[in-house]
Parts: sequence; C-alpha cells; structure tokens
Amino acid sequence: MADVGNVLAIGSEGVGKSTLVKTVLGSDVRARQDGKKSPLAVYESLSVPFRVIDAGDVSGSFLAQQQTIRALRRWSKDNALDGNEDNDINVIWFCIEGKSRKLIRQQVKDLARATDVWRTVPIIVVLTKSYAAFERADNVALVDDACAHNRRLSRTVRAIVPVVATTYQLNETTFVPPSGIPELIEATNDAMPEGMQAAGEDIATFSLKRRRSVARSIIAASTAAGITVGAVPIPISDALILTPIETAEINALATLYGIGKGSTSKKLLETILEVGTVSTAAKAAISALKAVPGIGLDASGLNAVIAGSVVAAMGEGTMRIFERIYLGEHTLDDTEWAKGFLESRITRDLVAKGTQVLGKVSGTQTGSSQKKALAGLLTSAFGGEGAAEGK
Repeated sequence: MADVGNVLAIGSEGVGKSTLVKTVLGSDVRARQDGKKSPLAVYESLSVPFRVIDAGDVSGSFLAQQQTIRALRRWSKDNALDGNEDNDINVIWFCIEGKSRKLIRQQVKDLARATDVWRTVPIIVVLTKSYAAFERADNVALVDDACAHNRRLSRTVRAIVPVVATTYQLNETTFVPPSGIPELIEATNDAMPEGMQAAGEDIATFSLKRRRSVARSIIAASTAAGITVGAVPIPISDALILTPIETAEINALATLYGIGKGSTSKKLLETILEVGTVSTAAKAAISALKAVPGIGLDASGLNAVIAGSVVAAMGEGTMRIFERIYLGEHTLDDTEWAKGFLESRITRDLVAKGTQVLGKVSGTQTGSSQKKALAGLLTSAFGGEGAAEGK
C-alpha cells in the first residue's frame, strides 16, 4: 500500500489494542508479523486511509521498550529501501485502559517515555474499554491534566477519545454498545500530515461504513436481548414488553450517528419508538407473524423469533433513518417522514423476513448458543440490503 499514513498503536498488554485495530480497520483487515523475533504486527486494509503498527506490550522493562523502538526504526528503514516514501510514524495512539482510573496517570507517563524518540509526532490518547459512560468525562480530564504536566505531550496530544471497540455484555438483556470508533478515525485523519490525509469525501465515506458496521453490532446485541425477553411463556400481543430493549437500541444508534439530546431529537426518538411498539403497523405485523406456523417450534421458540424480529426490524429501520439524517438528506424535524418510512419497513419486512427465519429454525430457542445463532439469522435477514438505499 502506498500513499497511506502510519499509525503506531502503543499500550500495555491486555489494554485491547488488537480488538481496537480490527474494529477500526474493518472486516477486510490483513495482519502480518514484522519478522519472527519482532514485537511488531502491521495491520492493513484496502478500504482504510492508514495502516496501524501494533507495537506489542510496552509495559515491561526498559530493555523491552528499547527493543520495540529498534524494531520500529528497522521497519521504517526497510520500507524506505523498498521504495516506499510513507515509512515514518505519522500518528501515535496512546492506548490506555479507561476502566483502570487509578493507573491512568502512570500509563500516560510510561507511554510518553516509550515514545520519546518521536518528539513531534501528533498523539491521540485512546481510552479503551470505556464502559462506564458517566466516568468518561472525568477520565478525559485526568489524561488532559497528566499531559499538561509533560512538555512534549502538552504540544503533541491532539485528541483524547474514549472508545468501546466491541459490544460489552453486562447480562443477557443489557449491554454497552461500541462507541468512539468514528470519532477516532476522524481524529486520526485530522492529525495526519496534510499529504497523507484522506480527502474529505473519502474519509466521510469510510467513517460512514464504520458507523454502519458498528450499528449492525448494536442491532445484533439488541436482537439477542429481545430473543431472551421473548422466550418467556407470555403471549406477545404487542411489542410493549420490548420497550426497554428498543429504547436502549435507539439511543445507542442515535449516539453513534450524532443525534443530539435536544427537544427536536427527543420528539424524533419518541416517534420511532411509538412506531415499533404501539403503532397499528407493529401490531398488525406481529399478529400476522404469529399466524405463521413455526416448523417444530414451541410457544417459547415462536415468541423468541417474533420478539427478535421486532427488535431487528426496528434497529435496521432506525439505522437507515439516522443515516439519511447524517448524510443531510433529511433533518431531525422530519418526524412524519421518519414515521412513514419506519411503518413501511415494518409492514413490508417484519412478516416476510421473520417468516424467512422461521423456516430455518426448529426447536426451542432458549439456550445461549441457540439465541446467538438466531440473533445472527435475524440480523442477517433484516440487514441484507444496503443501508443507504432507503427503499
């Protein structure tokens, strides 16, 4: 790959660098080890405007840190010999575990020392595993204060980004959705030297794809939670029992697409929730799906499929609405459009795609592995079309 920037990801073992890198670069990421004895792993993706070099664990001894620095210098030199001009470290990610608040200051000091050789390279501090949303602002302040007391970091730190790289499951019906990934991508591109930066349109397209990927992971986790709630021996006459799950799903998607918390946003979110719970379209679709014979399914299994279908349909429709708003094709005020759009999606898709999944499952859907498989089927069925098409 030529004409792309190089990001150095550095942090302690277990901080979540590998998961972060794979989430940022996407499903087509390719990894290669830089020699048998080198601590470096180089990650590249054809769809990404930068490669990431994972420096391995830098929390060890001074000698281990020096080995990492030597390996990075050798990597740059080898690239130059191969004729690649983009061989320098252009941006550094300081990967610090957000849930270890007492260690944040020390981690900043350790990473500053390990990267002292790159004195002018812009730095982005990535607070990984930032599961507790209420702690994120305080953690950012801790990092900011630690950097302010370091002469180099006070000049070179460009952004502090809390992230959750992959869905963190608290229990069967509650999870912390991925967050911060699009913001990290955009901050990284902004910190790149001008000649390395992706064009505005390119980075926007790439960022949108990552949002879509993260959105589908939110929908999958929400669908699995809906299946758990639906697999109880209570007849599903409407979608009200799914309201807490759908509310969490909609809010997570809204955050992902930058939908604010003002009164206009609140009205839009309430409209979307009403369509998926108490609207005529939702009730009619659920009744129609209940009439479809499940092959070998008992009442619990049928309820699970219906509940999962409702949540998956809601998530997919909501994602498409938010994507249109993100692209500037509609505004937060377009509640009537959003209502009509989601009602048409539910009316058209819920029965057709729910029936499609019913034909592929059998038996009860109460085991954890069965729920996961069913959630995968439903997410795939409802997300089978391009998210931007809006049809």
